[in-house]
Amino acid sequence: MSVGLSGRAAQPAPVAGDRPVLLGIDFGGTKMAVGVADGQGRLLVRERVPTHAEQGAPQALDRALALAAKLVAQVGGPVAAAGVASPGVVRPDGIDLAPNVPGWDRLRLADAVRERFGVSAVAVDNDLNAAALAELRLGALRDADPGLVIGIGTGVAAAVTVGGRVVAGHRGAAGEIGYAVAGGPWPGTMLELDFSGRALDRLADEQGVPGGAAGLSAAAARPGPARDALTTRVDEFARHLATCCLLLDPERVVLVGGVAGSDLIRGLLTERLGEVLPYRPEVVLSRFADDAALHGAVILAREAVPASR
Repeated sequence: MSVGLSGRAAQPAPVAGDRPVLLGIDFGGTKMAVGVADGQGRLLVRERVPTHAEQGAPQALDRALALAAKLVAQVGGPVAAAGVASPGVVRPDGIDLAPNVPGWDRLRLADAVRERFGVSAVAVDNDLNAAALAELRLGALRDADPGLVIGIGTGVAAAVTVGGRVVAGHRGAAGEIGYAVAGGPWPGTMLELDFSGRALDRLADEQGVPGGAAGLSAAAARPGPARDALTTRVDEFARHLATCCLLLDPERVVLVGGVAGSDLIRGLLTERLGEVLPYRPEVVLSRFADDAALHGAVILAREAVPASR
């Protein structure tokens, strides 16, 4: 029995028969999600598995592709195109700025998918850019411009949308705010080391709070050392987020990722922005919960389908 993204037992997959399907894969530092959609981008089946980052990149890629093959076989139909969402800056011959899974920089994701499924149309993009694409097409940014998507999961990053497009930047590294300078003295440390899922997991351990980032958020609901420690980290992140908002002047800020689901953290960030910004954007939680990037990967696949002659 397979387990879907919600954690519940997955229902039998609808059958596509001979109709082409779209494959979406979302790689993350903690989990990997795979989905198969019909030609219109409607997900027919999806499943999530842990990344086991400490075991390295090759095993993660192999398990994700094996899961994808299983789901494609369940649905039936040839793969018309695939979309892949990955941490970091994706190049044809590797991946930059993806330190959370050892060896990820040496992967050639598009080539691996092409070889496994015999499909030529494979689009690969940064995972938060894929999430922003999903928000543009299907979610909270359909009627908002500019938009800012903030991902707070294993790591932390941003994606910018302007005029209905995701802004990649000169080298594809727009929004890599996890590398922002935090603390002091100069050059301090990286923001991601202070505020991210992994950073909050470490902080929870330091505070003697079980349950990692989620446990820390729960403990911080009441006054005490855990709340003080978490608030200090949120304040550091809020300074950087306020700068992003001053630079972009977004109409709406969309929060995605597991840590963003914390009512306390989301409330503190919204409060902090309201205190300092002359023009306050609307701050909302993505309705895709933690699978926005998977929906974005499917959209990447749909838009990569070769045009009919």
